Amino acid sequence: MDLVLNFADHYFFTPYVYPSSWPEDEPVRQIIGLLLVTNLGAAILYLLLGSLSYYFIFDHNLMKHPQFLENQVRREIKYTMSSLPWISIPTVALFFAEVRGYSKLYGNDSESPLGWLDLIFSSISFLLFTDMCIYWIHRFLHHKVIYKRFHKPHHVWKITTPFASHAFHPVDGFMQSLPYHIYPFLFPLHKVLYLLLYVFVNIWSISIHDGDYRVPSLLEKVINGSAHHTDHHLFFDYNYGQYFTLWDRIGGSYRHPSALEGKGPLDAVRKLIAEGKLAKSTGGHANGGSSSGKALKEE
Repeated sequence: MDLVLNFADHYFFTPYVYPSSWPEDEPVRQIIGLLLVTNLGAAILYLLLGSLSYYFIFDHNLMKHPQFLENQVRREIKYTMSSLPWISIPTVALFFAEVRGYSKLYGNDSESPLGWLDLIFSSISFLLFTDMCIYWIHRFLHHKVIYKRFHKPHHVWKITTPFASHAFHPVDGFMQSLPYHIYPFLFPLHKVLYLLLYVFVNIWSISIHDGDYRVPSLLEKVINGSAHHTDHHLFFDYNYGQYFTLWDRIGGSYRHPSALEGKGPLDAVRKLIAEGKLAKSTGGHANGGSSSGKALKEE
């Protein structure tokens, strides 16, 4: 994160926000700068990537599903934007520790024990480590004592859109992001790769909420895609994983996606259209949704 902060300091903060006499490595300045960069960056990534997915990937026919809520997209965005500033506070504390040199992030290739091959191994290690951690954190958040207080707000969205991807209670959102932040304190990781993985994580989070249920047949039982995560929202205690199905299989919580068996939300919409209970036109728009849409009672 120091790369982003240094860039912001050089091209924006020093000439336009802070006096040049305020040292760039002063702790208070770094914390303020990190808060600004983190909040602005998170909002831009969410709104930009979410909008691209919503307008070019998300099937707006899903908005006809009986469980799609009235004004759902607006509500997803509003909830996310109100949570991000709170999530940023503990996140910035970890970023600050990185900037002050307490992590194992490195910037020179000479510091890598395996050279460029280390980038490949680090990427694989990062995905496996965070997938394992998120599975157990996510499953913990479904415990009846924890669920209603912190994780239930995310399960209001039974039929998700890309904008539901970050619509978490602040505690929930930070806990599920924690593995990404603690990884570079435990394992060496190139600073540029860390930023790329950070963007990838946001793209992936959006992709498993985008309603595009297509999965290459060879990867159906390996990759935790949108079809798998949709069943998590619909059936509650299945498919907790983030990228892979490995830990769901180990933990006994794997469910083969209903969408890949012709029983998913889009199939339900098509059936209702065929029965004449829904109009054929999509009618999808940013603040749309079924006025009769109701969330299922939580288990």
